[in-house]
Amino acid sequence: MTQVNNSRRKFLTGTVVSDKMNKTRTVQVRWGAKHPGYGKTIRKAQKYKAHDEKNESKSGDVVLIMETRPLSKDKRWVIREIVKKAISTSEIAE
Repeated sequence: MTQVNNSRRKFLTGTVVSDKMNKTRTVQVRWGAKHPGYGKTIRKAQKYKAHDEKNESKSGDVVLIMETRPLSKDKRWVIREIVKKAISTSEIAE
């Protein structure tokens, strides 16, 4: 988990894993942490539901999400920007 700037809100970068809901995306954030006893680096992941007002992001996109007030039962994050668009199957065929 990384914080981008010095504001009080948290910023995370993750990958959109689900775009099936209207104006909501499921974003998976991955990071590494050292095991306290063994010292081995362990890969960890967490999923967050993020608000996407214009339904711009698609599955596979890398996005920057920002913590915000509760928008629904599970939504506490907003997509600020799409860092990298995913390659679609139609682009691969061309």
